[in-house]
Amino acid sequence: MYDYYFEITDENCGLRVDKLLAVSCEGLSRSYIQKLIKDGKVLLNGQVCKASTVTSEGDRVLLYAPEPVTPDILPQDIPLDILYEDGDVIVVNKPKGMVVHPAPGHYSDTLVNALLYHCSDLSGINGVLR
Repeated sequence: MYDYYFEITDENCGLRVDKLLAVSCEGLSRSYIQKLIKDGKVLLNGQVCKASTVTSEGDRVLLYAPEPVTPDILPQDIPLDILYEDGDVIVVNKPKGMVVHPAPGHYSDTLVNALLYHCSDLSGINGVLR
């Protein structure tokens, strides 16, 4: 779990809690911060607050962000319409409606799952061979 603690000064007072955290917490998007606020993971002076709450000098903001979970992206034998392929490149005709990248709520039946199966030496997300 990541903990972020901020004491509001005259330099950063007057900002909404979600905006303050979005500019102060590198790597956390404003929409993710808003979700954490809604889930009660952000406290203003020890109390759960709303995203729209405006900070004042002397306020204390504490954010509890759970460790990010990186899901296993598994190869799946999904038929691909391959237009061209050589040792460096593959061109596919992606079917309409097929999700490209795994995302929350949709970790399977994606183009990435199919490519991982078809190209067995392809690395996963953020790998060198992508």
